[in-house]
Amino acid sequence: MTQVKFGVMAKHFDSFPKKSNFELKVEELPEPKDGGKMSLLFSKTHMKEGGVMIGEQVAKVIQSKNPAFPVGSHVVSNSGWRTHTLSDGTGLTPILLEWPKDVSLSLSLGAIGMPGVTAVYGIEEVLGLQKGETLLVNAAAGAVGSVVGQIAKIKGCKVVGSAGSDAKVAYLKELGFDEAFNYKTVGSLEEALRKASPEGYDCFFENVGGPSSFVALQQMKNFGRIAICGSISTYNDSEPQKGPYPYSTMIMKQLKMEGFLFSRWQHKDHETLKRLLAWVKEGKLQCREHVTKGFENMPAAFMGMLQGENTGKAVVAV
Repeated sequence: MTQVKFGVMAKHFDSFPKKSNFELKVEELPEPKDGGKMSLLFSKTHMKEGGVMIGEQVAKVIQSKNPAFPVGSHVVSNSGWRTHTLSDGTGLTPILLEWPKDVSLSLSLGAIGMPGVTAVYGIEEVLGLQKGETLLVNAAAGAVGSVVGQIAKIKGCKVVGSAGSDAKVAYLKELGFDEAFNYKTVGSLEEALRKASPEGYDCFFENVGGPSSFVALQQMKNFGRIAICGSISTYNDSEPQKGPYPYSTMIMKQLKMEGFLFSRWQHKDHETLKRLLAWVKEGKLQCREHVTKGFENMPAAFMGMLQGENTGKAVVAV
């Protein structure tokens, strides 16, 4: 039997969560069985913060009756806040065989994982970003936004990013963003956007939502394209945000707006992950992680992520 720590939502939260909304428990798991459904046991090494209680994990197979997942191999799973999980192998994604020993496996939860492929598909499949165009990305110092900006630079584009602190703005400059600003301290978001790119924006990679995004739409060029990836500004609203939507701007500028989920192009994941890994090895793609140590600190890490405390991917080392 293996002792397992796991987290549950003790009480549904309204608006922003509190520590009391979460509870950590302990249980015991049986051993994997020959010929049975539960054919392998894996332990988590790193867990990422995403949706409530469902962040991905990178794990090491420690017992196995399944030849597809030998002991010592690593997988990415989505099995909740747990230190160990029994599995029949369904839904597990093996780490790339090409993964170098000098690259942290935790990056499979960030730049060389779901956030990375989300950035690629948003840029290539939704926006169709072309060399010489100007891209705006908000939440630009986060796991997705920071990769978006760097890929756009690889493609020869001008990149403008907004973030929520001066330290994050400095980080964006380190990554090669052409312009970056702290949206919390600028006197006028409209003026900041216009100053960063007087000629306007060809593309907008949208991670935030809410009124600030409506302002950004006013700065789009004619025939501009917007990829909607997230709306973190609305995630903890107790009431849905209401307000006028700039339909007239959309019409007069003939803008194209499309929401997307990375899973639409899941059949391309393997080759896309290999490209991301190659960029990391070549030094073209930098990866920063905000690491919290200790499984018991999962709730604090989750709440910190929602408050924008992380620069890069928020990860918990288990």
